[in-house]
Amino acid sequence: MWAVVVQIFPYAIAYTVPLLITALGGLFSERSGVVNIGLEGLMIVGSFTGAYVISTLQPILPGNAVWIGLLFAALIGAVFSLLHAFASINLNADQVISGTAINMIAGALTVFIARNVSGSGNIQIVSGLARRNIPILHKIPVVGRLFFTQTYATTWVVLLILFLGWFVLYKTPFGLRLRACGEHPEAADAAGVNVLVVRYVGVVISGAFAGLGGAIILVTYSGEFNGSVAGLGFLALASLIFGQWKPLGILGATFFFGFASTLANVSQVIPALARIPGLLLKAFPYVVTLIALIMFSKSSQAPRAAGQPFDHGKR
Repeated sequence: MWAVVVQIFPYAIAYTVPLLITALGGLFSERSGVVNIGLEGLMIVGSFTGAYVISTLQPILPGNAVWIGLLFAALIGAVFSLLHAFASINLNADQVISGTAINMIAGALTVFIARNVSGSGNIQIVSGLARRNIPILHKIPVVGRLFFTQTYATTWVVLLILFLGWFVLYKTPFGLRLRACGEHPEAADAAGVNVLVVRYVGVVISGAFAGLGGAIILVTYSGEFNGSVAGLGFLALASLIFGQWKPLGILGATFFFGFASTLANVSQVIPALARIPGLLLKAFPYVVTLIALIMFSKSSQAPRAAGQPFDHGKR
């Protein structure tokens, strides 16, 4: 069994990383008071942007095209999320409906553009990021084989963002204001905090992170934009709830999903897992999530004002 764990662990981490950065984006949005179920659509936008930029630049800048593509994916994801921010914050639209519209628009728009660009709904990239062993660290017994062998550079970038996100949320004045806007926006407004601006920032951060998550899928294990991210945006939302809207909780939840999903994906090629029905393995993380959500629904610690519109003129 240990050999199986060592064999699939790098793949589980690769699957976890885009989930983690997307769920972290949802954390910033919901902590500010705006529910963003449009993460799926924002990931699709990021995947398309990354694919288009990388496929265009790789013949010219083969060494830097991937990183430029990731940067543009985050940027366009942030810009696209402004649609949700404007509808939810300025127009006081239902945030669930607005997020659903983002998901619908993103999928249709990106496939339409991809068909006009490439002649089909798909855009392939020549090459993505390469797996590398971390010097010296990969030789550490047990830990080295699990965490520092055959890793992508994006894994460490996302873990750095996770640490910075925790620091910003809990150790800076901006993080205090952001959390206040998601808990007691009227009190924050009375204290001089511009709730609307803070919520805009939270939504834009979620768009940037989700766009980056979609592009990371592209440059690590996908290699192609096809108009979908296989529901990972919704899985990131489930991880956000499962992780109780806390960075470390989200890390644990996304790793659980990543490891369980990887088990399902490789079960047919690993003899020790081939005896277990693949459908059972694929359903396992979702079934456990539903059970966990039911069990902990009463003690859920969602931001109190998440999903509630705020009108500066009515206090």
